[in-house]
Amino acid sequence: MTTDERRRPDARPRAFEEVLARIEERIGADGLTVGDRLPGERQLAEQLGVGRSSVREALRVLETLGVVASQAGRGPDAGAVLTSRPGNALTDLLRLHLGLATLSMREVIDTRLMIEQWAAAHAATANAAASARTAAQTAKAQTAAQTTEAQTAEAQTAARTAEAETATARMAEAIAAMDAARDPADFVEHDIAFHLALAEAAGNRLIVAVMRALRDALRRYAVDAVVRLGDTGGLQDDHRRIHRAIEDGDAGAAAAAVAEHLARAYPDSGPGS
Repeated sequence: MTTDERRRPDARPRAFEEVLARIEERIGADGLTVGDRLPGERQLAEQLGVGRSSVREALRVLETLGVVASQAGRGPDAGAVLTSRPGNALTDLLRLHLGLATLSMREVIDTRLMIEQWAAAHAATANAAASARTAAQTAKAQTAAQTTEAQTAEAQTAARTAEAETATARMAEAIAAMDAARDPADFVEHDIAFHLALAEAAGNRLIVAVMRALRDALRRYAVDAVVRLGDTGGLQDDHRRIHRAIEDGDAGAAAAAVAEHLARAYPDSGPGS
């Protein structure tokens, strides 16, 4: 097959690509979810009518993408288990493209800015709304008996509020850990924890996966930035402002603090540079 033929939309896909598509169909049709096990190589090959080498290649691709985790051996514990690690594949992809200069640091920092400003503002807004709902529900409970629907809504609100509170508590723990950091690498480790907790506070799992990939891919650059700055006091002031704005429910202040923070950390890679 020539290069032009491979590029044609109607070109026949390679065997393992057909297997990938068929496995994807099986996952959807069978309602499989994280933790479920795929059939073994031989069984998949027989079911899909392809060679075991094609199945093996497709499973390797799925493992690289963070969709399955393969376990060697025989018996009930062997085979591929569905997992959920989208951040791993995103991290590897971003690191490679940064290394090849396909992506510039400015593009990556701009992406972080958009994501983190949205996450900080959303977390602050959600925190303010949760506080208002809690106050309203407390007043309602004092004046009348609650319906089952109201109780269910309260339980859901309480669960979301608890998740957000846990995330903001982790932000505070990360700030304390950065204060006690032994060196730039240690500081960056806890800095990553802070920003991931910020993303988690927004309640969007895809945002968390993308943020984890961005931060892991930029780890070396982040350490260099801390070394260049020398004094991390300004970064910590930024962290505290972000955390305080989210706890206060001030979306505008939270987004502004994120922008100031990234401009301080990467002065040569931010907007307008």
